[in-house]
Amino acid sequence: SWVAPLPFRSPRQPLPSNREQAVKRLRSLRRTLEKKPEMKNHYTEFMQKMLDNDQAEHAPPLEAGKEHWYLPTFGVYHPKKPGQIRVVFDSSAECQGVSLNDVFLSGPDLNNTLLGLLLRFRKEPVAVTADVQQMFYCFVVRRDHRDYLRYLWYEDNDLNKKVVEYRMKVHIFGNTPSPAIAIYCMRRAAEKGEAEYGSDARQFVERQFYVDDGLTSVATPEQAIDLLTRTTQMLAESNLRLHKVASNSEQVMEALPEEDRAKDLKDLELGCRHLSPSHAIVLEPQVHTSAKCSSLLCVNYSLCALCTFSFLYAPLSSIKWLEMGVQGRKY
Repeated sequence: SWVAPLPFRSPRQPLPSNREQAVKRLRSLRRTLEKKPEMKNHYTEFMQKMLDNDQAEHAPPLEAGKEHWYLPTFGVYHPKKPGQIRVVFDSSAECQGVSLNDVFLSGPDLNNTLLGLLLRFRKEPVAVTADVQQMFYCFVVRRDHRDYLRYLWYEDNDLNKKVVEYRMKVHIFGNTPSPAIAIYCMRRAAEKGEAEYGSDARQFVERQFYVDDGLTSVATPEQAIDLLTRTTQMLAESNLRLHKVASNSEQVMEALPEEDRAKDLKDLELGCRHLSPSHAIVLEPQVHTSAKCSSLLCVNYSLCALCTFSFLYAPLSSIKWLEMGVQGRKY
């Protein structure tokens, strides 16, 4: 794994000890979890997984006078994944008028532009999308900076036991500089692996990703399989796992290990049905079993333009269309 420091401003305001505030937040969190048993199970599973995956560790005793910071946590659910919680570290929580994010440099914006990304994605007939699993957690925090990532939790992950101190070993969701750090380190991994895995694998990582989401297109299924295989192996050497892979080519999907494929894929035929004057503009997906593809068949130039413009932005949402309507004018 790549190791990176926390990028502090210089000069900066010293951080006060915020342990008392962190204790209050933990008590409030516990009251919430006790009222919501399902959320409590999800939360404790997430916290245990961080320890099992060596992303967090028991915090050693603090040296007298050493600067430190305790991060409160809270849980968020994705609207489409109600059974999965993400525990977020609240780096913006203030104590005496200052937060951890206040003393960080945000770093440069290393993201590719969305327009360029989409145009390149639509260039060739075989499309591929992929995701880096828990990207921020793949990069280790320098040891002397880990006391800024302390947090309070319960011994043995049991809310009935005493509160103990832990600290994160990896870069976290919630820290302002984490995206820049993760993108930079992943590109360094691609640069290091270029000699063995090819310049096209490096270019895929450097030019076809938006943070942890990759999307590209190639001329043939064989090229897609080869590129994915080499890129996956290259990133794996730096503890980065490429997964949730999807393609509009059935051949590509069948060549991938099942655990690396995106779930719940749909084959979408986006055709604009014949509209009566009072109908709204409607896109009707027809669901099949293979990977994603689409065709836009419109009977009206204005409808065709609207459908085309809408579809341009579909790759960012993995081209997952739902039936939708837009109220139109009656003629």
